[in-house]
Amino acid sequence: MQFDEKWAFVFKKRQHCSEEELAQERVGDCWDHLGFDPEHRLVLSVVFGPRIGPNVHAVVQQVKKQLAGRVPSLITTDGYSTYAEAFARAFSFMLQPKHQRGQPNPGGPKRQLLAGLNYAIVEKRREHGRVVEVTPQIVYGTEASLQAALKRSRVSSQVNTSFVERHNATDRHRNARKARRTYRFSKDWDVHAAVGYFTLYSYNFCWPVSTLRLREGQGKNRRWRQRTPAMSAGLTDHIWTLCEWLSLPAGRDAS
Repeated sequence: MQFDEKWAFVFKKRQHCSEEELAQERVGDCWDHLGFDPEHRLVLSVVFGPRIGPNVHAVVQQVKKQLAGRVPSLITTDGYSTYAEAFARAFSFMLQPKHQRGQPNPGGPKRQLLAGLNYAIVEKRREHGRVVEVTPQIVYGTEASLQAALKRSRVSSQVNTSFVERHNATDRHRNARKARRTYRFSKDWDVHAAVGYFTLYSYNFCWPVSTLRLREGQGKNRRWRQRTPAMSAGLTDHIWTLCEWLSLPAGRDAS
């Protein structure tokens, strides 16, 4: 999995907001905190708001819920330090150390990371606005476990955040409110979030991704079958229309 934050703003950019406007927390910078599955190009979760710790923890917890107890073999992010604590809380359990006779009391329960978790960051050094050096660093796991996870990966052989960053560009193209240097920015916080949910989650079911297509048939009958992220992940067997996606009930009665 890859996590990233994508900048946008509502009504005014932060540097143009007064203290009273910023206190309302309904104007200024509004970031997409995104959890992304690079293998299936699937948007797992998104949280809109300021680039602060609670929103990072929120998107990680939402992704954890989506995984239903499974442990990601490899997570990559940029160098934003808040992620390390968020992953440590989400993918861990509390373990009470045993007290051995004659030894100091080990104290209360300690947090233990779940087995199989690897987390690495991509540190980017920029000069004059351009990336000139990329350095991967391991935060959780070992070099051996990281290389084993990369060997099992179907999409990449090195630590990177390229897939979520490429998706960020796609979303800016699909959602005009997030295009840079434009007058089409959002004027209302709730509308901005609503349109963001619409474009990001409809992408999963309604947007064929060229890198997910499959070649089928032989000879003259050979053709490409287009697939959406949801098809790649096994969540559906066809490309949904927007009408189909919008008309699906958001919740069903358990009875």
